[in-house]
Amino acid sequence: MSPTDVPSATALRADQIRSGELILACADLAPTVSFFTKRLGFRVDAISPADAPTSALLSGFGVRIRLDPTAATDPGSLRLGCALAPGEAVPEPVVAPNGTRVEFVDADPPLSIPDGRQSFVVNRLADHADFGVGRAGMRYRDLIPDRFGGRFIASHIAIPDGGPVPDYVHFHKIRFQMIFCRAGWVKVVYEDQGPPFVLEAGDCVLQPPEIRHRVLEASPGLEVVELACPATHQTLADHEITLPTAELRPDRDFGGQRFVRHVASAATWAPWRHPGFEYSDLGLQDATGGIAGVRVVRSCGASATPPGRHDAELLFTFVLAGGLTVQCAGQPAEALEAGDSFTIPAESEFSFAGCSADVSLLEVSLPPLPR
Repeated sequence: MSPTDVPSATALRADQIRSGELILACADLAPTVSFFTKRLGFRVDAISPADAPTSALLSGFGVRIRLDPTAATDPGSLRLGCALAPGEAVPEPVVAPNGTRVEFVDADPPLSIPDGRQSFVVNRLADHADFGVGRAGMRYRDLIPDRFGGRFIASHIAIPDGGPVPDYVHFHKIRFQMIFCRAGWVKVVYEDQGPPFVLEAGDCVLQPPEIRHRVLEASPGLEVVELACPATHQTLADHEITLPTAELRPDRDFGGQRFVRHVASAATWAPWRHPGFEYSDLGLQDATGGIAGVRVVRSCGASATPPGRHDAELLFTFVLAGGLTVQCAGQPAEALEAGDSFTIPAESEFSFAGCSADVSLLEVSLPPLPR
């Protein structure tokens, strides 16, 4: 058969595929089948030939395995997730008679949050014009490259062309996660929060731990700012649930937090901690049980702030509009404009100067700074 006679993957429709299996080499079938069925809990789906079996198809735990003595493969390795009691150790790996190495892991490992280390970070849009390609074709710009030792990640995400987004229902194993729409609009849907809705510029959502959600559509030039803890966390697909869900449960508890949708057009403003500025609280402090505070700050006449300090584990600021100069003790003054961001380490004295009349800032702190 010539290469042109081989059916291509594109010639096969997805609805024609009925099953899938992993092929493992196996020279001695009987003891290997016994190992997989009696020790690991797999079941036999097929075996042949009946009078002297040499090949077997096994299934279990979402995996189908064909043991085949003629397979041009090695015995491979298999990883099985286990339900473990608190404090119970993960079993040591074992090797099947055919040579397959079987590893055991915790099926639902606890969330690991690094201790982290704070630093003064300035990230300028002009220096990072090329966004990397991330999940579902979205483009990502890393706003905290050192990620505070793995404790936090902040991303500037863009969908330049807009249109339908090739996303799927998924959720995140996280301590904290928020999305702020900086420009354009994006259509999203969340578990138990009603029909799909549109986030517009200035709107924000709190995504509590493990809430199922999906990005559906975006305008050309969409930009959002996303911040999460920890920096490395799992994004898991959920193939069983359909969104929107039938039930509306706006006060549902998700890991001690509840979903929040802040609509900028309905924002209220109050005096900020520095005279001559005001802020709009986005409602995340109460919804997270005091884990985080998020607010938009703008000038109402002042162009500078007095020196101050904070004792939070994170103080992150994104410049939404206008410009300002950030002065942090021990660092050169940094003139910033829209699209830039910065972090201030705890206990470092800092202040703002040269704030333009139209300056607008997104401020995120964990835990919340005083209102």
